[in-house]
Amino acid sequence: MYRNPMHIPLEKNTVPSIHRGTVRPLRHRRDHVFASFSMLSKKGLAPWNAWSKHCKIVVLVAAALRLGSLPIFAVEPHAIRFEIRQLCLDANEGIAVGDIDGDGLEDVVAGRNWYSSRDWTPRPIRSIDDWNGYVESNGDYLYDVNGNGRLDVIAGSFIPTKVHWFENPGAEGLRLGQQWKTHELVDTGNSTNEGQLFVDLDGNGYPEWIVNSWRKDVPTLVWRMQPVEPTKSAPARIRLVPHTLGEMANGHGMGVGDLNGDGRLDVLVGQGWYEQPEKNPWQQPWKFHPDWDLHASIPMLVVDLNQNGRNDIIHGAGHDYGLFWWENQGTGEAGKITWKEHLIDRSFSQPHALAWLDLDGDGQPELITGKRYFAHNGRDPGGQEPPCLYCYKWDRTSEKFQRLVIDEGNVGTGLQIASGDFNGDGKTDLAVAGKSGTYVLMAQ
Repeated sequence: MYRNPMHIPLEKNTVPSIHRGTVRPLRHRRDHVFASFSMLSKKGLAPWNAWSKHCKIVVLVAAALRLGSLPIFAVEPHAIRFEIRQLCLDANEGIAVGDIDGDGLEDVVAGRNWYSSRDWTPRPIRSIDDWNGYVESNGDYLYDVNGNGRLDVIAGSFIPTKVHWFENPGAEGLRLGQQWKTHELVDTGNSTNEGQLFVDLDGNGYPEWIVNSWRKDVPTLVWRMQPVEPTKSAPARIRLVPHTLGEMANGHGMGVGDLNGDGRLDVLVGQGWYEQPEKNPWQQPWKFHPDWDLHASIPMLVVDLNQNGRNDIIHGAGHDYGLFWWENQGTGEAGKITWKEHLIDRSFSQPHALAWLDLDGDGQPELITGKRYFAHNGRDPGGQEPPCLYCYKWDRTSEKFQRLVIDEGNVGTGLQIASGDFNGDGKTDLAVAGKSGTYVLMAQ
């Protein structure tokens, strides 16, 4: 079991936008305070449409004694409201969602701990050393490595070269709060690992471990899963086998999607993109297209925003200001795709992680991103500014994004944005982990 948030089809819908206004409290309760907010447009944001004056923003502030003062914004009538709960505060920036204890409800894995959605109590998974303002882990991924029906954790790191998997101890071990047994999955021999994606590129049912390096002009490797017979000392039922997409192009930023419309998933990196071959993708290099040179987000999203049959790209400047979508204008005579850049937002920096999720159940996904708080220990442009988390609704008529505030001042992002349904109500909940804390955001 794994999650692939990379390539979700966009469906038609019309969405209201947000209007200018002022803050006005509505009423007080013992556990929560509700207030009516209106959004202030900021420099760099898309303009609001003509009938946006009918839309309100609702903020839910969790009880200060228990959860802290955490505002949650939503738009009505397509309301997107969250109750926010902080689970932990450390330097971990990886997070994943899945049913860890087999109770039918999805739980959260974040670095050193996992959290049952029944009580959100931290329970141990592994010990992770701190390193230079980070933890020595650059993401969490869930997969049943030993085939026993329980989700295990796979994790790599920035500098260390080994990828490990951590074995789910089962019902009794989980009940007793035992740490999970550590197994080496592979020693890649490669350092300077910015992050990875866990996506089934060839459709064989096994996800690939796709590694991004922040360094340019270095190989891009995909580690393929191959089934193996487990042993007592090596209980994994899979092994990772390397394939080099190309020898001299990588760079900060990565995504997966069909850029040229041939029905096959391509791989995007900071220096361009690799085209999946028509046949035998693991027996040859992939053709590289040096169409850009970016310091981009992980992931870069591949989505046909304007529904013209050509996939566009959404990406953030991972360590600077700027959130953009690139319009695919087709392939020219030289066989190169032409891109037209559109600004989404430049009011905050470090949109390092993106997600494409339907938060309000209207059938049209929203763009979710925010500030990777203290990504380079505050040295990035805007690195000392407060954390934030935003939702952007796409309007196909105006071909613009309009921003909704999920939180400003408390909740930021790290390397991943995860989603699930933590209470079985059918709504999309969120989970984020970064240096501003690990949070769950329960859809209301």
